[in-house]
Amino acid sequence: MADTGHSVFAPFARGPGLAATPRCDHGHVFALAPLPPRLVTRPQAEDAEDPATRRTRIWEFSQNLHCSIIGTCLSTGELRQTLTRLGLAQSNWTDHELHHKAVSLAAKHDQAAKLLHKALDRRHKLQISQFGKARTEIELTALWRDAVKRGDIPGAYWAALTHPATSQALVRLVFGEVHMLSHLVGAANRADIRRLCDLEQRNIDLETKLRRQQEVLRHAVVSRDASIRDLRQSLRQRLTEEAPVAAGDESAALRALVSDLEKRLVGESRRRVAVEARLTDARDNLARERAARGALESEATSLRSELVAVEADLQPANDEEQPWRVDGLSLLYVGGRPNQMVQLRILSESRGAELLHHDGGIEHHPDLLAGLVSRAEIVLFPVDCVSHDAALMVKRLCRQTDKRFIPLRSASATSFLAALRPLGLTRTAVEA
Repeated sequence: MADTGHSVFAPFARGPGLAATPRCDHGHVFALAPLPPRLVTRPQAEDAEDPATRRTRIWEFSQNLHCSIIGTCLSTGELRQTLTRLGLAQSNWTDHELHHKAVSLAAKHDQAAKLLHKALDRRHKLQISQFGKARTEIELTALWRDAVKRGDIPGAYWAALTHPATSQALVRLVFGEVHMLSHLVGAANRADIRRLCDLEQRNIDLETKLRRQQEVLRHAVVSRDASIRDLRQSLRQRLTEEAPVAAGDESAALRALVSDLEKRLVGESRRRVAVEARLTDARDNLARERAARGALESEATSLRSELVAVEADLQPANDEEQPWRVDGLSLLYVGGRPNQMVQLRILSESRGAELLHHDGGIEHHPDLLAGLVSRAEIVLFPVDCVSHDAALMVKRLCRQTDKRFIPLRSASATSFLAALRPLGLTRTAVEA
């Protein structure tokens, strides 16, 4: 998971007659209701700066906001570095202990709080500069909306909260959106992680079953070889122990010996046929299990790559890094679920791409596919949510027009983002 702090996945507590109130693990409350009358408290006498241009300091915020600020806007590595510099962090502290200590220090107007404030300003100086150009609350709200679309939440959150023109209403707005966004991201990632764990457990079960079948096959082959050795040994012993007989009785003795050997040979042949049939069935089962295991490993690899893409997008980028984009890229998405198209379109537009859509023939006519494929540079379709005929038509049209098509593992937003991200990284590397 990306390091977003404890505020992202805080559990809920509910008081009598109150709305659901999120709490972080150490008990700090950061909620939308009820909040104290003032979210920000600024000193008056000791501050000589112009209130119209002065940014809010971290210790001037209500303690209800400290948990979300520390958890969203600073990484664990930056927290550990800052607290170590102050001599307040131990090397064996967990991420939760670091977060708890920083939240408690943020409310005090001392050297520790000042260093935390400087670390936040240094980390998000680019966003602070961008938001600093705004003069009214309307302009601040527009900048915040744009940052949410681009996924640049941590820097915009800090810049918006500390801006001189920020009102109590705007503080409530940005805090509420950060809080709800954390729930959405956490739920999506937890579902993918649960499915990945299930796939890994199934893989372990298949490997155990495969080892058992191999052991059964080995035992059957060993038993067969032992039976053959016993037969050969019995034949040699019988021939050696047979006493010499008269010439007249030799033919009868030989016939009896041959008859006895033929009976034993028939029995052993039947057992051999049964063992070979079991061996054939075991080989067939082994081939099917290997094919199923390969499919599961491929699916697990796809899930891991999707999680890596989501975590990389959730991890705040350094000031020197530029977020990947696919400006001007035209995409065609065939199939999928109608209720997810708004989310996929927002993801595409936030990265500069244009997203076209065809539902695969449910409501849109199949003849429209040819025109849409000619307009798009890349065609994507989820293999679990598109008709077989639509998938075949897409592949045929892409080959005819020399267009690239990408089958997606599923219709989820994570599969779409995992397929889109390499395209953006390639473009960014070429432009650099």
